[in-house]
Amino acid sequence: MSVPEELSRIDHSQVANLSQTDVQFVQAELVRMYHADAEVITADEVELERSAVGNLKANRVNARMSAMANVTATEFIAERAPTGYVRAERAAVNGYTGAVVASSAEIRQGITGLVAGNNVRVEDARTVLLIGRNVTGNVVTLMDSRSALIAGLTGGLFAGLLLLLGKMLFGRK
Repeated sequence: MSVPEELSRIDHSQVANLSQTDVQFVQAELVRMYHADAEVITADEVELERSAVGNLKANRVNARMSAMANVTATEFIAERAPTGYVRAERAAVNGYTGAVVASSAEIRQGITGLVAGNNVRVEDARTVLLIGRNVTGNVVTLMDSRSALIAGLTGGLFAGLLLLLGKMLFGRK
């Protein structure tokens, strides 16, 4: 019985060129995907265009109009690519991103939930929480480090008061 092309496995090749297919696991030196889906990719270099990846580990990632859930890379470049979580040495994102944790992060014209890094450069972007040693550029943040500390202390105070009130009202005697 032959294995269908969908949900197959591509393992240990030099170059994997995928187009209009679904695979579970890809491991190669270079992975190029166009209109394809993969659950897991492990590679040295990855180029994505209009594709989707669940878990991606690579040295260099270049994504254009592709969706990614979890990315671990040395260098990550994404253009109009919604991404859940990025952990990289150098990251440059444009689009919607859940979280970016990088030594050097560049956020361009996008919305990002969390940005954390030593050097953060922002151009016309919005973030919920921005944590950085050196931050340059035009950014609108919902919370900075001070606001996050105040929100945490206030939330902890109210949670403690609610627990104390609940114990007083419904506690055992």
